[in-house]
Parts: sequence; structure tokens; C-alpha cells
Amino acid sequence: MDIVTIIISLFVILFAITIHEAAHGWAAYKLGDPTAHIMGRVTLNPVPHIDPIGTVLMPAILIIMGAPPFGWAKPVPVNPANLKNPKRDNMLISAAGPAANLLAAFVSLIAIVLLKAVNPNTSYFIRSFLMGRGGIQGGFRPMEGLAVILFYAVFLNVLLAVFNLIPIPPLDGSGIITGFLSEEASRMYDKIRPFGFIIILGLLYLGLLNLIIRPIQIVIISIIL
Repeated sequence: MDIVTIIISLFVILFAITIHEAAHGWAAYKLGDPTAHIMGRVTLNPVPHIDPIGTVLMPAILIIMGAPPFGWAKPVPVNPANLKNPKRDNMLISAAGPAANLLAAFVSLIAIVLLKAVNPNTSYFIRSFLMGRGGIQGGFRPMEGLAVILFYAVFLNVLLAVFNLIPIPPLDGSGIITGFLSEEASRMYDKIRPFGFIIILGLLYLGLLNLIIRPIQIVIISIIL
């Protein structure tokens, strides 16, 4: 990755993480818990959501490894006592983050389709860019730069949504799975939470997450191009 591409991808992933966490807080607020709203977490300002490990260290590690940057933010605080149906509502709150990312990816995809209608060279530029022949290094026109930003918005939002659906605490997939478990099974399942980050790093090191990343990239490229 060249420096411009790194800046674009980091900007997009920061935006994706921000809307992800804001969606958690918004869902909690709508379901009766104002905790996140009171703490200023229902906002598109990224600063309140930044987590040193998930928002800074993880994307940096992935860039060093040559992988697409993604991560997570500080967990949105939820007080189950304020929820009418804690088990169901926690599951909905967990699902809200990935749903927001998928919505953002869809909107970005529509924007690319419209951009292609205005500028038929958009597909050619994105294809050349992905094959290392793009004009990033030599400068690009505004619409070409917008095409790259929208491509990363689609790819990284889908990637973040799918990544967070992995059922490893504290990722959202674990919150969704918990909604289907008994109380005893939930307690047993939650015991792996302290080791969640280590497990995720292990999956990255072993390259197992590439089994998720690569198919997503192929599908998105086939749709866009």
C-alpha cells in the first residue's frame, strides 16, 4: 500500500467503526437504555469511540502485515436493568453494529453505480488501481479519488460487519449467539472473553481470517466491476 491508500483506508475504517458503535448506542437507547446516550456515545464523532487496541493497534498491525485494516472501538455501555427484555434486546443491540456497516456499504455501492453512470471510466480506474496500475502515485482526478474512497467504504464496511459477527467475545457475534443460549450456557461461553483478543490475533497469525477476507473481496470486486 502507498501512503495515500493507507490514509484513505484508515479514514474509512475509522468512519466504519464510528457508525458501528453509534448504532449500538442508538439501538440501546431505542430499547429503553439511555446509558450510552448520556455518555455521549450515540454520535458520529469518532473520538468518544476510540479504543487504543481495537481502533489504533489492530489496524496498525494489519497494515504492517499487508492485510486490510479493521478493528473495533470501546464497547458501548449497556445497562440490562433498563431493557424490557434483556436477552432479546442485547441480541438486537449486538446486531445493530454490523447492520449499520452493511447499510453503509450498500449506500456506498449505490454511489459507485451512480458514479459509473456519470463517468464510465470509473470501473477501468478501480480495476487498474487494484492491479497496481492506478493513478494514486501519480495523482488522480477528484472523481477517481472518490471512486477509491467508495470502493474502500464498501469493502471495509462489509469486512467489519462480517468480522464482528465472528462468535468470539467481545465481538458482536458472541452477543447474538448468547441470545439463543440458556443462562448456564451463556456463563460458560463468556469465560473465553478474557482470551478473545489473543484468539483473534491467533486467527490472524495463522491466516485463517483470510478465508473470510478473500471471498468478500472477490464478491465485492465482481459486483463493482
